[in-house]
Amino acid sequence: MKIWRPPREVVQNANVSALMEKLGYSNYHDLVRKTTRDHRWFWGSLPDFLGIEWFRPPRETVDLSQGPEWAKWYRGALFNASYNVLDRIVTMGYGNREAFTWVGEDGAERTYTYNELLDEVQRFSNFLDEVGIKPGDVIAIYAPMGPESIIAMLSAMRIGAIASPIFSGFAPGAVAERIKSSNARILFTGDYYFRRGKKITLLDRALKADEISGRISEYIIVARRGKTTDLPEDDRIITYDDTIRGKRASREPEELDPEHPALLLFTSGTTGSPKGAVISHIGSVIQPAKEHFYNLDTKPVWDNGNDRLWWITDLGWMMGPWQVMGAQFLGSKHLVVEGAIDYPSKTRMWELIEKYKVTQFGFAATVARLLKTLTPEPSENNDVESIRILGNTGEPIDPDTWIWVVEKVGGDKAPMINLSGGTEIFGCILLPSPVVDLKPSTLWGPGLGMDADVFDDTGEPVRGSPGYLVVKKPSPSMTRGLWKDPERYIRTYWSRFPGVWYHGDLAYIDEDGYWFILGRADDVIKVAGKRIGPAEIEAILNDHPEIVESACIGIPHPVKGEVVSCFVIPRKEFSPGLEEELKRRVANSLGKPFTPYSIIPVRDLPRTRSGKIMRRIIKALFRGETRFKTEVMDNPESVEEVRTAIEKLKEHLKA
Repeated sequence: MKIWRPPREVVQNANVSALMEKLGYSNYHDLVRKTTRDHRWFWGSLPDFLGIEWFRPPRETVDLSQGPEWAKWYRGALFNASYNVLDRIVTMGYGNREAFTWVGEDGAERTYTYNELLDEVQRFSNFLDEVGIKPGDVIAIYAPMGPESIIAMLSAMRIGAIASPIFSGFAPGAVAERIKSSNARILFTGDYYFRRGKKITLLDRALKADEISGRISEYIIVARRGKTTDLPEDDRIITYDDTIRGKRASREPEELDPEHPALLLFTSGTTGSPKGAVISHIGSVIQPAKEHFYNLDTKPVWDNGNDRLWWITDLGWMMGPWQVMGAQFLGSKHLVVEGAIDYPSKTRMWELIEKYKVTQFGFAATVARLLKTLTPEPSENNDVESIRILGNTGEPIDPDTWIWVVEKVGGDKAPMINLSGGTEIFGCILLPSPVVDLKPSTLWGPGLGMDADVFDDTGEPVRGSPGYLVVKKPSPSMTRGLWKDPERYIRTYWSRFPGVWYHGDLAYIDEDGYWFILGRADDVIKVAGKRIGPAEIEAILNDHPEIVESACIGIPHPVKGEVVSCFVIPRKEFSPGLEEELKRRVANSLGKPFTPYSIIPVRDLPRTRSGKIMRRIIKALFRGETRFKTEVMDNPESVEEVRTAIEKLKEHLKA
């Protein structure tokens, strides 16, 4: 397998190289091993390495007296996340530097400096004070990632309230469930936004969600995309402009316990109630700051950095707040984009990268596969030379797409920071740094301070075969329980291997020590007692020039337990000859036992707005289930397409 090696100048100039030199390490692997073995030293030293500011320093790094499940970090300290990503930058003298630029699908543009952002955060914080919002109260933010929603999030953190971003593509029922669960005192929303040229009237959805939830929210704050939007007559509804008009541009941040909740991030599932991950103030800063600085190699403003990050995401997904907190902690810039990446032109994304000189660019693998189809040569008409770090998250990326991104987007010189973690970690468990050699699709290994491993069913480390991704020691950004459900928290993350965090991913460490994610553990396919992750099979199918994308699941078989069934999106007509060719490719690569039982063409696959394929929907359809949450999907119309394909498959199974 091809080994990609970073250019010498990338290694020499990397932020993590400076840390290695400071600590006396010449090998990144040795540094990671030091940070995971000497756990207290690393997390105790990291705030100083990064330049985190305390109102009062901690007397103890971590208290494990109640077990790793309930670790308490930086005891005795006083801290505020909003201060560290905003006021701190201004007081350092960089208030006139750009914080972010928002770009609308229709070409509208708004840029905020750190001074301007601080001004509005303080004004909105004073409004929250006036209406009686107290520390611990929840502010639900059902709005796209834009200036006002970012301000609402930072303002909530500033006064000790809890910001709860909700995906802007959710239907009213899903929004109502989250509002009701959090008992949000304020619902922050917008009037509308654009996607593929269509005006999405978000306010109508928000009001419907408010009604379904039982009108729990005391105030509904509306950020107006169009200044002439008429608002319903309701004493609770206030425009964002009115909330900050005439308010003092002065409001000191609350000095809080580092463990105080900053974010309530609900994970979205296809069945069951969503889980509420509670991210602390220190967790919301220290993990993204570490990853942006050491792994994305963002150059801070005080080192004359001029980087700009753009991660294709929404504020309601973990990567949205992660982008804000990580980039702004370093006084860096980030790009916030409304709408679809391929509208109004299929080259829109490349045009934005060229115009705004994006240096760190992140996406989901599905987005990359789409772009590979739309624009096989991205630099043909656009200059993407500014990109120096690439990123992927959300799902495994197949080798063919990984190589395309590295070669065609990164010019074979930008490291691919393929990362994996989750909402409940508010960051990453596995990810490379810019100084390491890489194999296609790999995540390299654990992040700094993340004591990860791969266990078999008995809880023993396993190498050379698939196992379960675990973390053997806690980290500051891990969720502080689950919202109002401590028993579910223990059951979900800490019960399979007592005292060890079970993440729910299937992982693999190869003979050279490179780590790979194979998909969710509940997606694993067992054929005649042999386990395989769907991503391994999908990578082989996606590598075929006639296949755009695929999703594989296990279906019951009376002899083998399960057999592999694959759903593929073909580039053109799907023939029986192509099906047999694909089966042979899988058999030749993985062995005959894993030959797909069926390969079924479909026009689309169920996916989230961030591009992640939802195999759970496909499996639920195969089981005949009808009650699952299509509101978490970007393309609910794909369900009927897959359902029809499954009915044909079942007829074939009967025959």
